[in-house]
Amino acid sequence: MDFMSSSFVSWPGRCNGVPAHVDFSASSPHVLAVGGTRGTAAANNTIDTETVWNDGAQGGATGGGYSTVFPRPAWQAADETNPNRGVPDLAGNADPDTVYNILVDGQHMVVGGTSTVAPLMAGLIVLLNQALNKHLGFANPALYGVERLNCFHDITVGNIGAYSAGFGWDPCTGLGSPIGTQLQQTLGFTSAAAQQAQQQTHRTEHAHASGSK
Repeated sequence: MDFMSSSFVSWPGRCNGVPAHVDFSASSPHVLAVGGTRGTAAANNTIDTETVWNDGAQGGATGGGYSTVFPRPAWQAADETNPNRGVPDLAGNADPDTVYNILVDGQHMVVGGTSTVAPLMAGLIVLLNQALNKHLGFANPALYGVERLNCFHDITVGNIGAYSAGFGWDPCTGLGSPIGTQLQQTLGFTSAAAQQAQQQTHRTEHAHASGSK
């Protein structure tokens, strides 16, 4: 089963002097936490530019940071030296000025925020499950294990006050925004390779068992 959560941060000084911190459930190591970006599209509907979504304290922004409760999971160890769980894991377009058209009570409106990115990523996981003909289940270990350059747009511009974006994983946009087609191809190849390795192991074990009789 896959669990999604948008990722929030309290800005320094915003909550009666409480320092920046991440909120549960995004901070749970059993959740795929998502952050927000602001993007512009090129003429061919590809991403032209993508930065950290931050409209300031009055306009809304993505969040991120480190848990004070949960330790860093093993699948995140290669990306971060901080001993605690870092969020978000992924990010997607959350800018309310450019994102999702919805129909509510017969009225069209445009909405945004990281709460809209969570169902977007849930939909991506469903499509990957369908295309790969398997259930990814808890996807974080697989997502952190793929080739980053091909599978994610790395967001390197912008900040959320306490943290700034940079190359690789960062506490603003995580691994970046996913490229669904590349993830499908990479996860499919990884799955096929693992299946072949498992079959080879079974053949080897069978051969050893037969030879010992």
